Amino acid sequence: MQDGAPAAPANSAEQPYPVRSVAIKVAQWIDRLGSIWVEGQITQINLRPGTRTAFLVLRDTSADMSLSVTCDPDLIRKSPIPLQEGSRVVVYGKLSFFTGRGTLSLRVIEIRPVGIGELLARIERLKALLAAEGLFDARLKRPIPFLPTTIGLITGRASAAERDVLTVARNRWPAVRFEIRNTAVQGPTAVSQMLEALAQLDRDPAVDVIVLARGGGSVEDLLPFSDEALCRAIVAATTPIVSAIGHEPDNPLSDLVADLRAATPTDAAKRVVPDAAAELAGVRDMRARSAAALRGWVDRETRALTQLRSRPVLADPLREIDRRREEVERLRASARRNAEQFIRTEATATRHLREKLTAVGPAATLARGYAVVQRVAGTERHVVRTIEDAPAGSQLRIRVADGAVAAAALGTKSLGAQRPTEDTETRRS
Repeated sequence: MQDGAPAAPANSAEQPYPVRSVAIKVAQWIDRLGSIWVEGQITQINLRPGTRTAFLVLRDTSADMSLSVTCDPDLIRKSPIPLQEGSRVVVYGKLSFFTGRGTLSLRVIEIRPVGIGELLARIERLKALLAAEGLFDARLKRPIPFLPTTIGLITGRASAAERDVLTVARNRWPAVRFEIRNTAVQGPTAVSQMLEALAQLDRDPAVDVIVLARGGGSVEDLLPFSDEALCRAIVAATTPIVSAIGHEPDNPLSDLVADLRAATPTDAAKRVVPDAAAELAGVRDMRARSAAALRGWVDRETRALTQLRSRPVLADPLREIDRRREEVERLRASARRNAEQFIRTEATATRHLREKLTAVGPAATLARGYAVVQRVAGTERHVVRTIEDAPAGSQLRIRVADGAVAAAALGTKSLGAQRPTEDTETRRS
């Protein structure tokens, strides 16, 4: 509030604004907006002969909103491209709020029809934007169910696309069910209606796949299917979506963001619904191939079993045991013979060694006439080897072959250099 300016009266239930004040304030706020450029689609043209004002209704292409427009009739009559209901235009004008009626209107002084070239350029720019965001990435594509129980169908009412999808799908699989949402598929209300139908079908848990179908058309007719809001709604949906616009030369952007693109509505029905006859034929073929494979496996295993049974070890299992028993008996006999031969050999060697030991042993020596002379000194006995060991008077013990003789040494006599044959033995006289 500026210094010295009167304070605005407080607004309350006791001090309400009159309608005129509110209308004037709204008119002032709107007037501050100034002149603006606005884009939309003409849905209504009221051009009466002799009048100085033409009335139009300009509708948003992506939302259910419209705006009243007034202009000089010459702007419509002299347009380089004929304007009609459904034309996309860009207008330049100033908003006005009529306080008497409480209505808002846009007074335009310039109207520029949006040509096909500009529309295509806008679609290309939007396409580049969506591609940069990754909305065309194949990894985002959801798989189409093999046999959907319920198919959601968004298409025009009583259209050829609806008839083609229903006819082909039911011919292929009679039990298939449809949830149909008839919407506008061209014009200013198409996008909003398709968005609402798409949201309804996506929320329905019984719907397994959604088909967006239209039987082709001009570039202008297919503009709703390249709308940014519709493309983003298709990507955000949780249910797989098939785009079947049926327009090959200029594919709308919905074909690129959808999980599956079908060339036509008929093609969509073929790709979403399996052919019952073909599936049954496939099942029969697989059953026949499985049976043939099983029979072949059984035949191979039977032949292998027959070959195993024909082998000697299985044809006569005891034969190998008998052969092994005979071999064991042969080995046992051979081992016994070898052991007996070894024992005989060792016994002979032992006898020979015993005979040698007996021949050189003391007993044998004594038996040949030798004797062993021992000097007795108390309890000790020492073998007499020289005459010094038995001086005269020594007590002697003479061992012979059959006993011992007690004697005494009477004296000694040296034999000179001659040495006795045995040191410990002397021949008996």
